[in-house]
Amino acid sequence: MKLIVGLGNPGIEYQFTPHNLGFLTIDRIASDRRVEVGNRQCRALTGRTQIGDEQVLLAKPETFMNLSGLAVRGLLDQYQLRPEADLIVIYDELDLPMGTIRIRKRGSSAGHNGMESIIGALGTQEFLRIRLGIAPEKKILKPFTKRQLKLVDEVLDTAADAVKVILTEGPDAAMNRFNRKKEDDADDPDLTK
Repeated sequence: MKLIVGLGNPGIEYQFTPHNLGFLTIDRIASDRRVEVGNRQCRALTGRTQIGDEQVLLAKPETFMNLSGLAVRGLLDQYQLRPEADLIVIYDELDLPMGTIRIRKRGSSAGHNGMESIIGALGTQEFLRIRLGIAPEKKILKPFTKRQLKLVDEVLDTAADAVKVILTEGPDAAMNRFNRKKEDDADDPDLTK
């Protein structure tokens, strides 16, 4: 089984904000797979599905961002999963332009409180992560503008596709496919308004 965790904050006021791209990606995957992420366990909302040959547990921690590690640690322990082999974390990244996706096998938190909590709870940086760019957004808890929502929709589709590729073809294939710059969008000022 693989555990796929999207980071965000619970509550309707945070739903469509940059800091909730992880939650929104989990919702997109669940919608595509026609499953509900509504079971409460280990301080998270979860739902089960299958992607390729892999059984998958989708999770959205209900602990608020800064305590995400509590839910992730609990789920890994409950299902006897190993972070380096069985965990994928999806979250927003201020250091990447909005619309950009980057997949990494390991790394520091880079100041992201949710990731810092997970790394602290697990005692390792060795787990797969999908980072979704939100720069130059400075107000990460402010709702997306109408103009940004189209790009957000595309990013959620791309992130869901990336998860599928990771699980069916492996992380290296996914990194080769998705860790590229979108040259046509990179300098478009309308995408950041």
